[in-house]
Amino acid sequence: MGAGKTTVGRQLAKRLGRQFYDSDHEIVQRTGVPIPTIFEIEGEEGFRRREMQAIAELTAGTDIVLATGGGVVLNSENRARLHDTGWVDT
Repeated sequence: MGAGKTTVGRQLAKRLGRQFYDSDHEIVQRTGVPIPTIFEIEGEEGFRRREMQAIAELTAGTDIVLATGGGVVLNSENRARLHDTGWVDT
């Protein structure tokens, strides 16, 4: 069951006239496989590396709305990037 982050994020981006991204969807698009498959093959550590790379690339852009998975805040570098490059709401 989803939390609604993609639905709400898309609506917010539209209202603000910004591009919307979902970090989990970006990872799936880049790898071509579902997240559970990444966990199965690379483990959580491998997924978190991919997640950190996606966050770094996405936050380098401007005027975006970014939805992230809940685990993104486990990494201090991710937290710093999100904080330093935008407004973070929980």
